[in-house]
Amino acid sequence: MDSKILLSLLVLIVARENSCCGQNFTEKMFDVTSYGACPEGKNNSVPAFLKAWSEACSTDCGLLGRAKVLIPEGTFLIGPVSFQGLCKSAMVVEVNGVILAPTDLQVFRKEWIAFRRVNGLLITGSGKINGQGATAWQKKKKGSRLPPSLKLLSVSNALLQSISFIDSKFFHILIGQSARVTIKNINISAPGNSPNTDGIHIGDSSDIKIIDSTIGCGDDCISIGPGSTNVTVSNVFCGPGHGISVGSLGKYNYDLGVDGAYVTNCTLSGTTNGVRIKTWKDSPAINATNLHFYDIVMKDVRNPIIIDQEYCPGSCDDDKPSRVKISNTTFEQIRGTSATDVAIDLLCSSAFPCDIKLKNIDLRPLPPSPGLLPTVLLSTCIHVGNAEAQGFIFPPSCF
Repeated sequence: MDSKILLSLLVLIVARENSCCGQNFTEKMFDVTSYGACPEGKNNSVPAFLKAWSEACSTDCGLLGRAKVLIPEGTFLIGPVSFQGLCKSAMVVEVNGVILAPTDLQVFRKEWIAFRRVNGLLITGSGKINGQGATAWQKKKKGSRLPPSLKLLSVSNALLQSISFIDSKFFHILIGQSARVTIKNINISAPGNSPNTDGIHIGDSSDIKIIDSTIGCGDDCISIGPGSTNVTVSNVFCGPGHGISVGSLGKYNYDLGVDGAYVTNCTLSGTTNGVRIKTWKDSPAINATNLHFYDIVMKDVRNPIIIDQEYCPGSCDDDKPSRVKISNTTFEQIRGTSATDVAIDLLCSSAFPCDIKLKNIDLRPLPPSPGLLPTVLLSTCIHVGNAEAQGFIFPPSCF
């Protein structure tokens, strides 16, 4: 090889290795305090956060490199902020401090913290994201919307792990129009009476995994919404909350269906519902298919297994049934205690009866109060179509 060509190749290799933090590393760090972020939680640190993100996002760390935005220990008050891609390197956001939301609702429009159009994102750390929602829940006006704590929009190849979320004003995490996102080892905490504080809501997204996490909130711990495909929920503890739900589906004419939801090895404790599918009356004709709930433990759950195809919190036209077709749906290896006398409640659509299977279900009543007879658990079925019961089923199947 010509010596000049060899020298040129060596220069390129060395330049690439040194482009981010030294010869043996391909990671460059951008500490928000270096850009003026205040760790005392008094001043709005959004400008500093955005400057750190902008420089990190525009840094090319090579094919295997990554740029890290560091939020160190301390308390950082930040108002609404949107972190935009596309970035030149894979991005890391390490949160080791506490991020606080403003309590003044007038500063918000639709969101608090958002990431948009980022391919290759790791959000991690030992820190906390505190939405300070308590005052907002009391001040919320009818018809108004509060901001979720974290939005991932058009994000792909992402991992969110280890961080804690506290008292969001609305949903704690919202995933939309995204693909290949994993959420792992996170903790979400809000009071059971906090309104609309879903733990994680997914919509119009594919290949989403939620694993090894603890969620307690005032609404669905996890809601798998319209347009979701291939969603896996595994080893999640839910409580308090409204359970793990597919839906609600069909509220809007543009809603898409759900194809592929796999909920396994989860525990629900003291929740309003266990595993639930909910669809609106007078919905568009869409499908909810390949839904599988397996190896679920219920502890003092009010509605352990529930399909509600007449979901309508407000007023609806009673003459127009849901047109969401539920098919290839399995409830298997579900066991524990029911806090009500109807442990299996299947209210399907008169237009499209459900296609479901029950297998190895063992749900028991809570121990009776002194002097009272034990509760007799029931299963109820309305408009159940192609249905199958296998193995031991208690309470006995209603089909």
